[in-house]
Amino acid sequence: MRIRSLALRGAGVAVVLAAALPAGAAQAHDKESVRATVTPSDAAPGAAVEVSVSGCGGTTGTAGSGAFEGDAELTGRDGGEYKLSGSAKIRGGVSGTFDVTVTCDGHPHQGVGTVQVAGRDRAPVSPVRAGGGGTAPVTTAAAEAEEAGPGTWHAVIGLVLAGVAAVAVAFRSVRRRRSE
Repeated sequence: MRIRSLALRGAGVAVVLAAALPAGAAQAHDKESVRATVTPSDAAPGAAVEVSVSGCGGTTGTAGSGAFEGDAELTGRDGGEYKLSGSAKIRGGVSGTFDVTVTCDGHPHQGVGTVQVAGRDRAPVSPVRAGGGGTAPVTTAAAEAEEAGPGTWHAVIGLVLAGVAAVAVAFRSVRRRRSE
């Protein structure tokens, strides 16, 4: 009887502690107090951006994002009153909106800012011969073949393979009927 009473009390204490600890930690490191701003807000792959963070205590931190080649090292005066800042480079081959995670005061603050990466078409360009003063994408035979899709030979090969498969299925079903 005494063991059950002790087990019940221990379980009650564990539940209270489990409920109280996450709430206290969330209040102590509220992500609402940390904000990250990326300049320029709309960057191209390969561009350098500046990251400015407010709401962090201390003088150092890091800012990371799936859009960055590496974390931005943040430095500044006392972050409680002043902003921390650093720079990062946008990775090549990415586009879209990415969240920024800041680590300061020894804790990560996820989704406290965003960076928009505008994917640029990196196709080679050449002057237009017919005038107009613009540029046009360079087209190659390989690019034209990709756009054209399968040709007549592809269709013929596909039909032959489909016929061979149909004959194989027919022979298999005839063989199965004979064995029964």
